Amino acid sequence: MTTPHALTIATRERSPDGGLAGWLPNPDPILKALGRDVTTYRDMRADAHVGGCIRRRKSAVLAMSGTLEREGCPARVHKAIEGILADLAATADAGEPGAQPGLRALLAEALDGALYGYQPIELGWGRVGSLLVPQVAQGKPPEWFVFDTDNQLRFRARGAGSDGERLPPRKFLLARQDPTYLNPYGFADLSMVYWPYTFRRAAKFWVTWLERYGGDFLIGKLPRSASPTEYETLTASLEAMIQDAVAAIPDDGSVEVLASANKGGSSDAHERFLCYWRGEISIALLGSNQGVESSNTLASATAALDVAEDIRDRDAEMVAQVVNQLIRWVVELNWPGQTAPRWDLGADEGIDKTLAERDEILVKAGATFTRAYFLRAYDLEEDDLAAAAAVTPPVAAGGARLPAAADAADAPDAPDAAPVALAGPGVGAAPWGQALIDAEADRDAGAVQQAAMERLLAPILTALAEGLTPEAILGRMDEWYGEMDDTLLQELLTRGVAAADAIGRLEVQQEAAGG
Repeated sequence: MTTPHALTIATRERSPDGGLAGWLPNPDPILKALGRDVTTYRDMRADAHVGGCIRRRKSAVLAMSGTLEREGCPARVHKAIEGILADLAATADAGEPGAQPGLRALLAEALDGALYGYQPIELGWGRVGSLLVPQVAQGKPPEWFVFDTDNQLRFRARGAGSDGERLPPRKFLLARQDPTYLNPYGFADLSMVYWPYTFRRAAKFWVTWLERYGGDFLIGKLPRSASPTEYETLTASLEAMIQDAVAAIPDDGSVEVLASANKGGSSDAHERFLCYWRGEISIALLGSNQGVESSNTLASATAALDVAEDIRDRDAEMVAQVVNQLIRWVVELNWPGQTAPRWDLGADEGIDKTLAERDEILVKAGATFTRAYFLRAYDLEEDDLAAAAAVTPPVAAGGARLPAAADAADAPDAPDAAPVALAGPGVGAAPWGQALIDAEADRDAGAVQQAAMERLLAPILTALAEGLTPEAILGRMDEWYGEMDDTLLQELLTRGVAAADAIGRLEVQQEAAGG
């Protein structure tokens, strides 16, 4: 049997770049140009604006709700995984003071994969009863790890050589953003932030620039006979005067204050420059510069919100992959061969107000919605809706309501009487059949069946009263009953046959006893 690896033709060993070392350097263009590692990006998080954008982006994902779907796995496995995740969430990582609860910390650590491109997370396994479960999940510095020529993660352990140390199976989770064969390290969003951050942080240059063009010019004057030493002393006094407005000069000297003609324009240019780079940082991390742009509109704000939600959903997908990998390992170790449940992150969506208002208007106009519609349109669970408490009569074609059993005798005289189109799935008035069955337990079964049969036969009775021939009635049966949900009819016929059989047996017994 041919191994999957043997099917691969284009490998690094056979490529024109052959002779590579045992591990791949990070191809990040910023880190490659600077000759540094991801610690460069970690230092950037101390900046107020960069750190604030990162906090906002992480908070958007951590505010989402996690759900564990069975995906066909046994109930006992699903319940056990729920307990394992809950225990992890209640355990402080490595017992460190101030550590976050385990599951939340796992998600927060995994989100760093979007910032640095990749984020290794070490697992600490232990036994709880008969199960082998993860008890610790702790992120480790990415710069401690490299990828080998097979794109496998290795630990740059001391004494392990340049190739690093191969990692044991099921020991490290790996969160990565957009990894490829060419770049297994993933794409680091902070690489887009480096130059805007650097230009905005050029503090010494901008302070000097503001002192030169944003403030007043001080000019010291001395007699021509003054020595160079006296000029140097006066210059030093003027420099000190910029700091504390105090200077000592010779009694035959003077100081003139010359106001800058472009003071306001210079300071505005500086502010616009800083805002520009701050906006670039926001675009790189959040997808828009709505927080720093003064000319925002409703349209641009709406578009920015959509982009932010897209970024949040991609981050959520990345961390969900990490959690699902952990779940698969737990199932493999404890229930080999069983299907693993799936963990998802989703936003808490509110009710669509526009849809709800539309439905309210339609109900007031006489429309009747099915139970299935409410479950589908409003994302409800089956047990969220109570069973209907009353029988809703079927709706006639054109929206006319069928007369009740009490006034059915008057139906033939009604000039607008029309054959009834009994509702099928998704067509108004479908709940009446289920309501009839549910109400049967509290009412006389015979009366319920009688009422149901009257309604089922109403189109035929109406047609007979109008003088239609049996052949014409037979030709219109498909029109009247073609879309009907026949579940109720089958139920009633089955009960009717059983009742008729019971009544027949009773009559035979009575005749035998009397005879």
